[in-house]
Amino acid sequence: MSHPDCRLNLRPLGTPRGVSSVVGPHGVGASPGDKKAKSKSVRGKKKSIFETYMSKEDVSEGLKRGTLIQGVLRINPKKFHEAFIPSPDGDRDIFIDGVVARNRALNGDLVVVKLLPEEQWKVIKPESNDKETEGTDELDLPEELCGSHLPQQSVKGYNDSPDVIIEAQFDDSDSEDGHGNTQNVLVDGVQKLSVCVHDKGKEDADAPVTKDESTSMSQDTRVLSEKSLQRSAKVVYILDKKHSRAATGFLKLLADKNSELFRKYALFSPSDHRVPRIYVPLKDCPQDFVTRPKDYANTLFICRIVDWKEDSNFALGHLAKSLGQAGEIEPETEGILTEYGVDFSEFSSEVLDCLPQGLPWTIPPEEFSKRRDLRKDCIFTIDPSTARDLDDALSCKPLADGNFEVGVHIADVSYFVPEGSPLDKVAAERATSVYLVQKVVPMLPRLLCEELCSLHPMTDKLTFSVIWTLTPEGKLKLAFTLDHETGLPQGCHIYEYRDSNKLVEEFMLLANMAVAHKTYRAFPERALLRRHPPPQTKMLNDLMEFCDQMGLPMDFSSAGALNKSLTKTFGDDKYSLARKEVLTNMCSRPMQMALYFCSGTLRDQAQFRHYALNVPLYTHFTSPIRRFADVLVHRLLAATLGYRERPDLEPDALQKQADHCNDRRMASKRVQELSTGLFFAILVKESGPLESEAMVLGVLNQAFDVLVLRYGVQKRVYCNALPLRSHHFQRVGKKPELTLFWEPEDLEQEPVQQVVTIFSLVEVVLRAETSALKYSAILKRPGSEGLPGPKDEEEA
Repeated sequence: MSHPDCRLNLRPLGTPRGVSSVVGPHGVGASPGDKKAKSKSVRGKKKSIFETYMSKEDVSEGLKRGTLIQGVLRINPKKFHEAFIPSPDGDRDIFIDGVVARNRALNGDLVVVKLLPEEQWKVIKPESNDKETEGTDELDLPEELCGSHLPQQSVKGYNDSPDVIIEAQFDDSDSEDGHGNTQNVLVDGVQKLSVCVHDKGKEDADAPVTKDESTSMSQDTRVLSEKSLQRSAKVVYILDKKHSRAATGFLKLLADKNSELFRKYALFSPSDHRVPRIYVPLKDCPQDFVTRPKDYANTLFICRIVDWKEDSNFALGHLAKSLGQAGEIEPETEGILTEYGVDFSEFSSEVLDCLPQGLPWTIPPEEFSKRRDLRKDCIFTIDPSTARDLDDALSCKPLADGNFEVGVHIADVSYFVPEGSPLDKVAAERATSVYLVQKVVPMLPRLLCEELCSLHPMTDKLTFSVIWTLTPEGKLKLAFTLDHETGLPQGCHIYEYRDSNKLVEEFMLLANMAVAHKTYRAFPERALLRRHPPPQTKMLNDLMEFCDQMGLPMDFSSAGALNKSLTKTFGDDKYSLARKEVLTNMCSRPMQMALYFCSGTLRDQAQFRHYALNVPLYTHFTSPIRRFADVLVHRLLAATLGYRERPDLEPDALQKQADHCNDRRMASKRVQELSTGLFFAILVKESGPLESEAMVLGVLNQAFDVLVLRYGVQKRVYCNALPLRSHHFQRVGKKPELTLFWEPEDLEQEPVQQVVTIFSLVEVVLRAETSALKYSAILKRPGSEGLPGPKDEEEA
């Protein structure tokens, strides 16, 4: 699709949000990090705003020499001029300051950065908060770190966020995500938001932006006795545009009606402020948009970025479609799915033709000669009555010697997904099922998930089975055998975490570990494994200092030790559980993502380890209906058992598939969170305002984060939304404190003073915002029965 040249008079339109206030001394048009760039354009040529990307050859050489660094870009949704990539040495994240330094990269892109000179690094004031210097501020932690639960339709959510972990001695209790079940499940009075999905509503991305008091360095490094520096960088290349380049948002007319651009383009304003504003051709817009723009003020559109030139503040794009009215569930949901690149189309006839056509399907006779027949054993599933995709089952029978034979039986999905078939290709591309509040976007067709592979009672099915002989005490003999619906939310309820869930999880984890060892021994260069790196060192050290100062005896030597400390330190009343939840949240911040990888692409076996589980080898084997990584593992396992030929996939090709599974898993998790947040926002709109006790879990210069105890959601409270006379931030050691001075109800009285710090109990009110399907949290005045109003509605 060709686009007319937009190198016209852009200046009257202003700069994109976040540029003018963050580029600092360099000016909007300067190359990132170039203080000496001139402000005048060359005669006859527009001045460049962004640097030209480095060549592939120079990037490759720079990465080899260590002069360049690569990493996944994370943009803070609350302060969208701030971005970060992880530091390769596990230290504090590398900071990327402003839109210009990001150089047209979007959130999630794999980028290459070059460190700026030290005098341009970010200055961290001693009183600033760690949340302002790290990229986890957006609460966009990976699934391993959040222990998220899937909706009731999936019924297998507990397989992904186990509560009972078997460490090397099989006697410890923690979680794959590093902090047990407490991250998302609160009991005994501290309730858990469910809204028909067992996951938290997360902070909306369109919250007010407050100015960061940490500034770029502007004074000589010799006077920094009480300050520290955060390495800062600029993007010089985008290795992989992992962001979908799609966004939902609204159409607006350009401001200057006399400009050449006004006659050719409209302005698309994304709902996600991390995405730039986009010029879209008027021919893409509704025919009457120019004459009746107000008719479309509340219409949600999808736009795709097709180009972003070096000399333009705004990107170029085309309008993909109109979704419908903003604030309605289905348009908002379709927008979320599109933004994150989720394929929610119906499966094609070509794909469906790969499956057996005659039902009921029966096992071919030749399979019985290849497999062990377990149909006479007592094998059972532990699932809710609403479950339809039953992909795992358990068995347990006493043996004559007093031991027990325990089995985990997983549906043999790979049997029905021939390698290279259209079904295999679409499943590989989707990589995971995506669970929304109201529905599931499946990885595989329903016929396969709910009929051919689902382990329904009294039906013959193909499985992979992992069978152990265990002593009555539960002790290390392994034996392998091959055998092979959408309405408005009406309220919230507590997610009850039963012992039966834990039982399933314990054995699923054991099965995953056993399969990891089996496949790695057979194919040391081609095993698909899952690793979890240790926490970021700097953040972990700061957290240890904080716990020491607070008198909290936490053992950070391993994930299991940390989990034991959390359990031992806190009681079981609702406030103790809330404090445990807050500290658990703090412990998750230094954690890194767990990742799929091919064993042949990493030479250091120490990097294979799964930190949270404290095991040397781990993989995903137990959920092939909804995770393509498990299907790949099944194929490897079948080859180790002589059931199929050795895989001919080279390590680099398998690593590419692993990378794609990682990307889609993260996107799926974020979509799930946004879906839950959408429904909870509707609940607040329909039933609010909602009042609840809350516990402070993070303190910033001009805001603080709270855990809302009644609903289990986390929300940010902004000082400028409260009727305060003033507020003051300070740090006592590692403990941040924000003192609020409330305007007195009687002007003759002194201001009411309130100190907010981590673990403080406060009263909050959740109320819907009038302009969008979002909700905000405000603090109730101490001792007040009513709701505090903001000083000024516009200001708030």
